[in-house]
Amino acid sequence: MFHLATLRLGNQLSLLKSKISPPIQKEKQPSQLLYTNSQLWALLVPLMIEQFLDSFMGMADTMMVSRVGSTAISAVSLTDSINTLIIQIFIALAAGGTIVCAQYLGQKDTRKAHDAAQQLVLTVLAMSVACSALCILFRRQLLSFVFGAVTSEVMRDSLAYFSITALSYPFFALFQVGGAVYRACGNSRFPMAIGVISNLANIAGNAVLIFILHYGVVGAAVSTLASRILAMFWVLLCLRKDKQEITIRDYYKMRPHPEMIKRVLYVGIPAGVENGMFQFGKLAIQSSVSTLGTTAIAANAMASLFENIDGVAGIGIGIGLMTVIGTCVGAGRRDQAKYYFLKLAFYAQIAITLSCLAMFALGHPAIAAAGMEPDAAKLCFRMLVIITICKPLLWVPSFIPPYGFRAAGDVNFSMIVSSLSMWFCRVALTIFLIRVMHVGIVAVWIGMFTDWGVRGIIYVIRFLSGKWLNFHLA
Repeated sequence: MFHLATLRLGNQLSLLKSKISPPIQKEKQPSQLLYTNSQLWALLVPLMIEQFLDSFMGMADTMMVSRVGSTAISAVSLTDSINTLIIQIFIALAAGGTIVCAQYLGQKDTRKAHDAAQQLVLTVLAMSVACSALCILFRRQLLSFVFGAVTSEVMRDSLAYFSITALSYPFFALFQVGGAVYRACGNSRFPMAIGVISNLANIAGNAVLIFILHYGVVGAAVSTLASRILAMFWVLLCLRKDKQEITIRDYYKMRPHPEMIKRVLYVGIPAGVENGMFQFGKLAIQSSVSTLGTTAIAANAMASLFENIDGVAGIGIGIGLMTVIGTCVGAGRRDQAKYYFLKLAFYAQIAITLSCLAMFALGHPAIAAAGMEPDAAKLCFRMLVIITICKPLLWVPSFIPPYGFRAAGDVNFSMIVSSLSMWFCRVALTIFLIRVMHVGIVAVWIGMFTDWGVRGIIYVIRFLSGKWLNFHLA
């Protein structure tokens, strides 16, 4: 009797489950998960390390240039705001290639994954060369338009630095493509290794060209160019080998396939617009921050450095999520896409919380080591307290879902939401609080966390609705 009652209860629960979450479509039901825990960590850990080392190397690069003088660091920091905007577009395009390739690999269609990788190379090469040429030809007009009137010394160094770093766009973009192909195959360790070695080469080049040969900003730019050339040739040469699922060779035989290019751009362009809006928004906020005085500017710069570092592990998990979700969707396993979405979001929550606590613990020593003035140090630590409280609560719902949405083909939703939220919540609110309400530098963080909160609520609703799974890329 007990066995019969248990059987009936089991049947009722199964029926209830089918009513609560009906299948979106008939899907193949493999008997096991597509990724084991060890496979997930093998993918995620190198990505987190790569993001951290990139951030650390960027800090070291900036510190080395700052030793040249205020004119040099001003020129580099101003020019890098344009460089960052442009390279974020190429990172987004490479991410689009990761997703398309991962979906084809999920379908076990290696040939189409190979074709998608080739079209990604052609597309990114053409766009990066065109962008590099335009930036070099119109470098003076672009710098003057973005930054207005600067001293002749800063403009001179900016022009020299921009001319050389713009040459590196195609090399940087093609390295991102190579890394994207490896990540689509589940191998994030190899592009991490190349990135680390190229960053070390950049620092070594800076040491020689800046401190020994005294080339100043020109030396810093040449070192950046050389390190990106090294990374690109290394990754593309290794992609010729047959030991990975996707190979890229015979470049002279490549021909454009408009349909495949369209699929890559379908993901890459919205992600590029999203990243571009974020960078434009930061520039708009910076114009208001510059009115608050050197103490506030210094405190905000240091606090922003802390905030960037304690987010790198979460960003690495988000990048890995694109490969995982893309593979699940390509394999027709939307149930597993939801499962891994939540699992990696949980991992990201742990990573962000621990990172924020670590940065808070290191706050006082780091601020003291930086030699900040007492007022700036006090203000910086106050903002660090706010970051430590708010970021673990708001970051994951605001930033992790777009990675998963894009990987499933839901690319326009996160672009629209993040762009509107950025401009109406962060930029408009921050400028209003600074210029009208005279709140001070804390307004930057109020606007940012308001932006995160609004986006997070909308993204959670989108995830629960399941609409993000009603798309098809590959």
